[in-house]
Amino acid sequence: MKPLYVQTDVLVIGSGAAGMVAAKAAADKGSRVVLADKSIIGRGGATVLAQMTVAVALGEAEEDHPDIHFEDTIKGSRGMADPDIVRTIVDRGPELINELEGYGVKWARTAEGIRSQVVAPGHSRRRCVYVDILNTGGATSAGLRRAIWKDKAIERIKNIMITKIVVEDGRAVGAIGFSIEQLQPVKIDAKAIILATGGLTEIYERNSASANMTGDGFVLAAEAGAELRDMEMVQFFPIAHLHPPLVGIDPIMWDPFRYKLGGRLLNGLQEEFMDRYNNETSGVYTAARDQTSFAIFSEVKEGRGTPHGGAYLDFRMVPEPKLKEAFGSTIDLLSRQGIDLTKDLVEVAPMAHFTMGGIKINTQMETTIEGLYACGELINGMHGANRLSGNALTEAFVSGRIAGEQAARLQTSVTWSDERVEEEFARLEDLWHPRQVAQDEGSMLAIKHELQKVMWEGAGPLRTEEKLVAAGQQLAALRDRVIRTALAKSSAYVLNLVEKVELLHMIMLGEAIVEGALLRKETRGAHVRLDYEQSYKQPVSIQYKWHRDGAWELQSHRLSSV
Repeated sequence: MKPLYVQTDVLVIGSGAAGMVAAKAAADKGSRVVLADKSIIGRGGATVLAQMTVAVALGEAEEDHPDIHFEDTIKGSRGMADPDIVRTIVDRGPELINELEGYGVKWARTAEGIRSQVVAPGHSRRRCVYVDILNTGGATSAGLRRAIWKDKAIERIKNIMITKIVVEDGRAVGAIGFSIEQLQPVKIDAKAIILATGGLTEIYERNSASANMTGDGFVLAAEAGAELRDMEMVQFFPIAHLHPPLVGIDPIMWDPFRYKLGGRLLNGLQEEFMDRYNNETSGVYTAARDQTSFAIFSEVKEGRGTPHGGAYLDFRMVPEPKLKEAFGSTIDLLSRQGIDLTKDLVEVAPMAHFTMGGIKINTQMETTIEGLYACGELINGMHGANRLSGNALTEAFVSGRIAGEQAARLQTSVTWSDERVEEEFARLEDLWHPRQVAQDEGSMLAIKHELQKVMWEGAGPLRTEEKLVAAGQQLAALRDRVIRTALAKSSAYVLNLVEKVELLHMIMLGEAIVEGALLRKETRGAHVRLDYEQSYKQPVSIQYKWHRDGAWELQSHRLSSV
């Protein structure tokens, strides 16, 4: 089939909040932009699922300043955040809140007309704004989609799987992929490329990710030669729903409930326990996510967990009128499924939620490859070993804006041969239907479920050398099975090629997490080593480089104190 040729100034891969802001920023600077996504533009990724808040030092609810936001974030990162990256993002946070309001995003306001702000664990001020505390991500995505649709400088291409960043003489000059609808080859020439594909938490058995968050951007960057950092740092959301089974409810919805209503965490003996780990006052939500996750798993480890291996969340002290005032429609939905929060406890437990490591960038969102930028959950530097609630969307908005502005400044284009497209499609053809197949190794979906189980049990919230080594061996065996598996060869079944590409990406990143977790012989933030419960005196960052022989090379570097 004849390739689809596209030429543009700036190519943005991924259309969550970071990608849409990046596309708009580049267009605002006069660039022609192509916004490409393997799903529907503006509908995939984490942003549309984000329920809660955006942390910005507006100082409207109470006295605040970006300096204080900076200090809270550095402290919350357990000493591992990059101070230059944090400073860049917190300083421009208020600007992006105003920009989004210009796109029709209606931030909640008080009766006095100022923007409503709440305090979130780890923050020392009421600085977290929201639209609807259960739908902030969806509302901001809708505003950004409207802005993108109106901008004639932005071309949108949906259902396109990018499989390679083309690098010539050390510079990113284009991308190769295929149309998921037709398997048509796609060649994109671009003066600059922005990666905005989101995180990788789909690789875990318990996760809050959308199904397309398979870490593609990390792999595209690594295979292009860019450096990654601290990939072993994965955040586990502490109070994700565990039991009883519920339909039509986001598993992380209990966070906004605790924002508004407090709520008590109880162990299996129905005792409060957070005070033993963080001096948290009864019914007050102050412990950071890494601390709460550790506390819950410690109770389970000591035999004080709930029947399904978590903790109880208790709102029985909250009067029904107050519950309905805060979350009326959700309370009704729970009631229809047999849950009465004035009488019933629910079980919660940690769930893979956010990638804190990522692509190494500078304050201009430039990767270590010229012409290649990254933004959003893909980047390293903002969160270190623990992300504060509310900082994810701030990072997405600001890093997207900066990446778009900087990418628009690149003016020189570099030509590259069509043979690169042919080579990539020969690789994909062999991947789709390998010439030498030992046997049918099973469906990609079945192997993916095995991978998720391996990662949860071997490299999940609680890690040991024994578990990590076993997980590494299992990942290698899964990689071999995936490569040997031939897929139905028909243009009507292109989705199974997508699944195979994604699965190999997930295995590659699973190996990165395992190897980094083995090298980091300490407990710090979200990275808990049961066999190394102390932290290094001086924080360490781990550098990841991918080699063409199919292996990660890791190096550790000491970080200077802030």
